[in-house]
Amino acid sequence: MLHSSGGRPPNPRGLLIAEVAQATQRLADAGVPSPRFDAEELAAYVHDVKRGELHLVPDSDFDARYWEAVSRREAREPLQHITGRAFFRYLELQVGPGVFVPRPETESVAGWAIEAVRAMDVAEPLIVDLCTGSGAIALALAQEVPRSRVHAVELDEGAYGWAVKNVEGSRVTLHHGDALTALPELDGQVDLVVSNPPYIPLTEWEYVAPEARDHDPQLALFSGEDGLSTIRGLERTAHRLLRPGGLVVIEHADTQGGQVPWIFTEDRGWADAADHPDLNNRPRFATARREVP
Repeated sequence: MLHSSGGRPPNPRGLLIAEVAQATQRLADAGVPSPRFDAEELAAYVHDVKRGELHLVPDSDFDARYWEAVSRREAREPLQHITGRAFFRYLELQVGPGVFVPRPETESVAGWAIEAVRAMDVAEPLIVDLCTGSGAIALALAQEVPRSRVHAVELDEGAYGWAVKNVEGSRVTLHHGDALTALPELDGQVDLVVSNPPYIPLTEWEYVAPEARDHDPQLALFSGEDGLSTIRGLERTAHRLLRPGGLVVIEHADTQGGQVPWIFTEDRGWADAADHPDLNNRPRFATARREVP
């Protein structure tokens, strides 16, 4: 039977999909690394649906604010700043200007830490997340290791404010302070120390993606001429906090594979220092065990 509108269904659906295709091209031309995903994610956010439901949005419900969002992303404003949310493992986090946006690569770091803690013969493992940023790693550990006691430390005022929002109602204990001097009351007691610290060399500023360079806090990105200054400091912090046999897990740049394990040497009280790949098989994080006397 024909519809009264000349054969067209009463709520045609296709306009949003066509606009997403145009947006994808615009974002690709602007150099956005994942143009189709971002175009769809922005459409889902503006229209309050899931990405898989975009084809169900009636043409009459198309929201012109979509193109405002696309223009912001075209200017390389981070997708997560526009939507106000970032997804990390099983979490949805609140993010925005002033906090480092968690990256997919860091999920490998959190995953290794979670498996390592689960394998420990400890009833209520004590975990410390240094340079927590949004709280992503700390919250993932608290969620996926239900009996864990998790402390998170953040120095930057803006990032700390976002972490406060994210850890509300969780079992994470948040501390505003310097990761290098944090939590002396836990010295020698911690089962696992984890960190995604700043690790970009100052000399590589111009090569950093605009989403990070122009929007993430500088404190979360850069660390000395070779990028390893903070990691060297965290090596001492981790050794101070960990019990004998405890583990440290530290993210680093894929170009620093092989360098970071050499910071965790036997003569500094470490064993089993090793590098590990991310999901793209690039060296992404180093682990070590505090030696047992």
